[in-house]
Amino acid sequence: MLFSSMASLKSQLQLFISTLCCIITSLFSKMCYWKAGACKGIQAPVSTHDRELDEGKIQNTTTPTSVNYHFTRKCNYKCGFCFHTAITSFVLPLEEAKRGLKLLKESGMEKINFSGGEPFLHDKGEFLGKLVQYCKLDLQLPSVSIVSNGSMIKEKWFLKYGDYLDILAISCDSFDEATNRLIGRVQGRKSHIDNLYMIRKWCQQYKVAFKINSVINTFNIDEDMTEHIRDLNPVRWKVFQCLLIDGENAGETALREAERFVVSDQQFQEFLDRHSSTSCLVPESNEKMRNSYLILDEYMRFLDCREGRKDPSKSILDVGVKEAICFSGFDEKMFLKRGGKYVWSKADMKLDW
Repeated sequence: MLFSSMASLKSQLQLFISTLCCIITSLFSKMCYWKAGACKGIQAPVSTHDRELDEGKIQNTTTPTSVNYHFTRKCNYKCGFCFHTAITSFVLPLEEAKRGLKLLKESGMEKINFSGGEPFLHDKGEFLGKLVQYCKLDLQLPSVSIVSNGSMIKEKWFLKYGDYLDILAISCDSFDEATNRLIGRVQGRKSHIDNLYMIRKWCQQYKVAFKINSVINTFNIDEDMTEHIRDLNPVRWKVFQCLLIDGENAGETALREAERFVVSDQQFQEFLDRHSSTSCLVPESNEKMRNSYLILDEYMRFLDCREGRKDPSKSILDVGVKEAICFSGFDEKMFLKRGGKYVWSKADMKLDW
C-alpha cells in the first residue's frame, strides 16, 4: 500500500516537472522571438482587432494646420527661462528638411513657423531663407513665419527673402535694457531695444507683418509696456506666462534653472489687466500654452509636453506625419480656444504698408 502511494506520488511529481519544463520552454521561445524582432525592427504579429484600432487612431489624427519647426537649438542669447535649450547642435540637411516640410503640406499644413534656438544663427540666415522661400514658392503655404531674437537679422536678408515671409516675430521681454540683461536677452553691448525698432522699420519697408513675443517673469512682471507696444504697433503681441519644462529649464539635467523666473497665475493676470487697453495683446497662460502647439524638434519629431517635459515621437521622415502626430499630445480644442487660427497670411491682413 505504501509502495503504491509512493509510486503514484512520484508519477505526479514527474508530470508536474514535465509540464513546468514545457511552460518555461514556451516562454523562452516567445522571449527570443520578441527580442530578435525588437533588435531587427520587426514587430510581432498583431491581431486583426488591434490592427483595426491602430489604423483607426492614425486615420482620426489631427490635421497639422499650424506647425512650429525648431530646426536648431543653438542660440547666441542666454535667456534664463528658455524652454528649448541647446542640448544638441544638430541641424537636418536642407533637402531632408524640405522633404519633411513637403510631407507636412501633403498632410494639411497651412502655416509653418520657424524657430530655435535662434533661427538666423545657422548659416547666417541662409538656411532659414531657403526654407522660407521653399515653403512660399514651392509648397504655396498661406503663411510662413519666424520667431527670432532679432540680433542676427540684416537688411540684406529682407532684400533676398522678405517677399516670401508673412510674419516676423521678435522676442522682447522688457523695454528696459537693464532688465533685458538680467533676463539674459542680450549680446555684448548691443541694444536689444534699438535693434527691435530697426527691424520694425525693415518689416514696414519690405512688407512683412511685424509681431512681438514677450515672456512674463519675475523681472518684468511690474513693467508697463503699453506706450512702446502702441508705438511699435505689431499685428499681434503674444504675452506668455513663464513655463517650466523638465529637462529644458527645470530639473537636474536642464541647462537652465527657470524656477526663479516663474510668476503666479494671479501675477500674470495683473500684468494682463495693466495692458488690457492694448488691442493687439494675445495672452497665453501656462494652461493655454502647454499642449496647444504642434512642435517639431531638430529631428522633425513631434514633442509631447503633457507630462511637463518634451517626449519625442518618431521622426516624420521615418514614419510619416499621420503616425508621428499621434504621439504629439496636441490639444486642438485649446489651440482654437487660445486663438491659434487667425488671419495669418499677409495678403489677407490688408495692412497699411
